[in-house]
Amino acid sequence: MPELVDLHGQAMAEFDRRVREVKATQWADPTPCTDWDVHDLVAHLVREQLWVPHLLAGCAVEEIGDRFEGDVLGEEPVTVWEVASREARAAWLQPSAQERTVHLSSGDAPGSVYLWEMTFDLAVHAWDLARAIGTDESIDPDLTEALLAWVGEEGMAGADGLFAPPVHAPDDADPLTRLLALTGRHA
Repeated sequence: MPELVDLHGQAMAEFDRRVREVKATQWADPTPCTDWDVHDLVAHLVREQLWVPHLLAGCAVEEIGDRFEGDVLGEEPVTVWEVASREARAAWLQPSAQERTVHLSSGDAPGSVYLWEMTFDLAVHAWDLARAIGTDESIDPDLTEALLAWVGEEGMAGADGLFAPPVHAPDDADPLTRLLALTGRHA
């Protein structure tokens, strides 16, 4: 299996590719995330990336406060995504980032757990964004298999509360369909 940091890079690339494909007329289109349109979905991922450097530097959620609330995308959503994702990726590539204790809203966790959660979120939301804008919905098979293995080990505890409750997937479903079903999505 590829290294976790490489899987994260792949998940980020999956989401990045879809952000760059959003047409000007699609920002208000619905997504599989029932409460979010395309703008809201991208803003969610941007916010997550904005948190990363601070959390990996040891800040507590309370210290960061609400600085990333509101419309973080502004008039140039793709550019804002590019900057936020680049800064987050740089923070993950720092030596010992995965060994650090991260102070999350759910409690303290090793950086590696946080990185798995971020990787999972990027990959699933890459599919959401692809579905919303009508582009290629495939996710890298190695990434999909690794996320299924992680979720299998964690029993969805690693992604608890991040997504909708699981839905049924046929026994012969492909790995992406099974992964999506675990997050309440129908491929």
